[in-house]
Amino acid sequence: MARRDEPQQGPRRRGRSERRGSTPRHLPGNLRPGSRSGGRERRDPAAPRPRFTQRMVVLVLVLAVLVVSYASSMRAYLDQRSHINDLKAQIASSQTEISTLEREKRRWKDEAYVEAQARERLGWVMPGETSYQVIDRDGKPLERTDELTDPDSVPEVATDAWWDKVWTTVEVADHPEKLDNPAEQIDPPTPSSGD
Repeated sequence: MARRDEPQQGPRRRGRSERRGSTPRHLPGNLRPGSRSGGRERRDPAAPRPRFTQRMVVLVLVLAVLVVSYASSMRAYLDQRSHINDLKAQIASSQTEISTLEREKRRWKDEAYVEAQARERLGWVMPGETSYQVIDRDGKPLERTDELTDPDSVPEVATDAWWDKVWTTVEVADHPEKLDNPAEQIDPPTPSSGD
């Protein structure tokens, strides 16, 4: 009897290798012994693929390691940037303070400034001048409190415009105030006792 897989031929002779019960040369399907697939079975294309493959797990692990290493590097970078900004602000304030002190040093080289400071701070006077000091009820000298006020702290007084004042005088002149009896408002003279 001939197999369905094999083409029908005439009577065949069986060789030495072909005996009953031995494996046939042709296996059904693509499964051959020693094939290049290494014994893997082919998957059915309609079967669902697994969500996480080994490649995906390795890729996720590599990405996680990269994110952690870059996050720590980014944090160090941001810390250094904030430290640099703090140092720049400190340098700017130091330079401002240095310029103020240099200006003060130049002022102390001026004799008029030194004289004014000696008068103000120490109470010294030039030869021939007389110094006066104001004391309070307790006999203690009064402190200097003469300070100019800040112009921004003084409230502005709203004044009327000059033309409003002129118009008001015109209206008052046009409608004078009426007095009841001017003679009653004058006090009579008091009699003198010596006459």
